[in-house]
Amino acid sequence: MKPINVGLLGIGTVGGGTFAVLKRNADEIARRAGREIRIVAVADKDIARARAVAGDDVRITDDAFAVVREPEIDIVVELIGGYTVAKDLVLAAIENGKHVVTANKALLAVHGNEIFAAARARDVMVAFEAAVAGGIPIIKALREGLSANRIQWAAGIINGTTNFILSEMRDKGLPFAAVLKEAQRLGYAEADPTFDIEGVDAAHKATIMSAIAFGIPMQFDKAHIEGITQLESIDIAYAEKLGYRIKLLGIVRRREQGVELRVHPTLIPAKKLLANVEGAMNAVVVQGDAVGTTLYYGKGAGAEPTASAVIADLVDITRLHTADPEHRVPHLAFQPDQMQDVPVLPIAETITSYYLRLRVADKPGVLADITRILADSDISIDALIQKEADEGEAQTDIIFLTHETVEKNADAAIARIEALETVHGKVTRLRLETL
Repeated sequence: MKPINVGLLGIGTVGGGTFAVLKRNADEIARRAGREIRIVAVADKDIARARAVAGDDVRITDDAFAVVREPEIDIVVELIGGYTVAKDLVLAAIENGKHVVTANKALLAVHGNEIFAAARARDVMVAFEAAVAGGIPIIKALREGLSANRIQWAAGIINGTTNFILSEMRDKGLPFAAVLKEAQRLGYAEADPTFDIEGVDAAHKATIMSAIAFGIPMQFDKAHIEGITQLESIDIAYAEKLGYRIKLLGIVRRREQGVELRVHPTLIPAKKLLANVEGAMNAVVVQGDAVGTTLYYGKGAGAEPTASAVIADLVDITRLHTADPEHRVPHLAFQPDQMQDVPVLPIAETITSYYLRLRVADKPGVLADITRILADSDISIDALIQKEADEGEAQTDIIFLTHETVEKNADAAIARIEALETVHGKVTRLRLETL
């Protein structure tokens, strides 16, 4: 049977891993796919690097648009990244009748609705398993494996850089800035780590998960995003004393009024499996009404783990290459005419529990004033720590864990608490999920 010809755009870390794994496991992959899958053209600005990785048996060019126009190419693999040139290349590939495989979560979270519409119009497939959680097959699980379920929520550690930083802060008691430098030295963090540490990367991935889990359009602009740059080691230590660990989570949850789509540091009970995912590893927990809770764990980045997902997409497309487009798995799990325009709830309307740390005057009546304000805002207390003031100190810390409440109630209570003369500075507020 005629081989499937692939054009590879970008042969950096993931592109190089894809080339290596596809070559190493060629026979096994062909047995699964039903025919040979071979890379016949590579586009990369660094011609010398591309030649060093791909050798002399593959056409090398620095013109990616020439690759997407090549008549003999069946599938284009986009591993360039970013929003701009990558979007133009993907749309050009689709227009030229090519199927597309991409690991570009930013592109899909922001422009996915347009890209999938273009693909449907041309009867081609866009596959993106590698865009979320690297080598973990979470897209296939949500789109196919759990298709009998009404997905209730999903929560994930979907950024390895921030998970490494938080693990190190907890284990060594070091401040954020010191651990970030170490993460950069070890190669876990980029020279410019903004997308990772500010939660943007995780929000791209959570946006994709929300669309597949609930059958809604991509709505990245509605996501609530908080990173870990303001997180203090003292709160990690207090959380530990209370039986919790802090992770940067991407959370998507179905509510009657809409969908929650949020990324932020989150306290998780230490006994939960998700709380024990350490280092640069990723994990996603999904709650379905029929299956209950399922956990997906593995490497969320790296050359060959991500290549594993890219090649799985190549195999899927190869199997369905000649299939009637109506019989293919929809891009976002639900049939295109069954997508629902469900609103993403603003953060003020979300429901969760809270960790609150207050610096207060060490005098009688302070605790009573604060608990009264919480009660007035319909917020009940689950646990608290009142730290004894150090000798000679006139101030101390009080830490509250609350039961679930609407965020706007917590906002109102915090504003009133901060206005008390006995409360010094801002209240530290972190969200808490029992999962």
